[in-house]
Amino acid sequence: MELILAASEDAKRAYYLVRNLQKRFVEKLNVLSQNIGEKKDFQEVTWLRDKGLHGGGSRFEFSDEKLFNTGSVNVSQVHYDDMPEKKLTSATAISTIIHPRNPNVPSFHMHISLTELRDGTAYWRLMADLNPSIYNEHDKNVFDVALSNASEELYEEGAKQGDLYFNIPALERHRGVSHFYLENYQTDDKKADEEFARKFGEGVIDSYIDIITDTYEKRASCSSKEIRSQLEYHTLYLFQVLTLDRGTTAGLLVHNQNDLGIMGSLPSYVDRELLRSWAIRVKSPQDILVNELVEAINIDGEIDAPTKIKLAQVVRAHYKNHPEALKMQAKGETIPSTVDNHSKP
Repeated sequence: MELILAASEDAKRAYYLVRNLQKRFVEKLNVLSQNIGEKKDFQEVTWLRDKGLHGGGSRFEFSDEKLFNTGSVNVSQVHYDDMPEKKLTSATAISTIIHPRNPNVPSFHMHISLTELRDGTAYWRLMADLNPSIYNEHDKNVFDVALSNASEELYEEGAKQGDLYFNIPALERHRGVSHFYLENYQTDDKKADEEFARKFGEGVIDSYIDIITDTYEKRASCSSKEIRSQLEYHTLYLFQVLTLDRGTTAGLLVHNQNDLGIMGSLPSYVDRELLRSWAIRVKSPQDILVNELVEAINIDGEIDAPTKIKLAQVVRAHYKNHPEALKMQAKGETIPSTVDNHSKP
């Protein structure tokens, strides 16, 4: 069994584009491991959608526990070439999250995808955000400049939409400090759109590698207080991803064949009681979801592989039982129709 790519030439080019970004990022992370870590490369794991008939993907997972708390660099392509009743023709994406071990090094998230619909329309989605446990002005400025250089005239709009999307109303704060979110991006020049996606990905990847390198040169040591701050931030990250993030929810609702990959964004430990305390701060029925998430997590707060599967099942069941809660999730001024795209027209 092997992954069968979409028939669309645009989708094939998008797949090779995101695979090249994946290769670029993983190679640079492996160099960091060789230079300042345990000299352990990221390891590839593959998965197939319907035994490869409808695509699948590849993710590289961290091995170096000195440098990384968790880390995953995912590429996927799902398509319905043989199912004309579906609104979606293909969806091709790279989605990555890195949570470093050192609390002075910020977490990093990036998502770049191409969606093709049965009616012939196609659009790109581009996201990137810097998520520190401990705020550092220099890191924020470096990442802001990278986002601006990579997106040029689109930076102001992307930053505005990012601030909307990554806001956490219940906690009256944002998930991170530097955000970019561009939904439904398309022009009349497909090649230019692909080049923009490539440039954007390379720019934010390289910037993040520079931030990690700089931090280990200047702020490698950390205190127990800073480690505690990281645990609290990781709890907030899990809270945002599993109660607000549309991409995570959509991936879980569309199918259950890559739950570990989708849950690869979660940190390895959280504070269960801190998470529980936030249940009273969200509107119903999200309070039910938060409490069920708490019960799915190990007593010590560890988010291991079995726990990730349980959390995926909790989120999937919640939105199937409470579809109205999808309207309560994160959004910019444009709301993506990811789940609906996988249904019949």
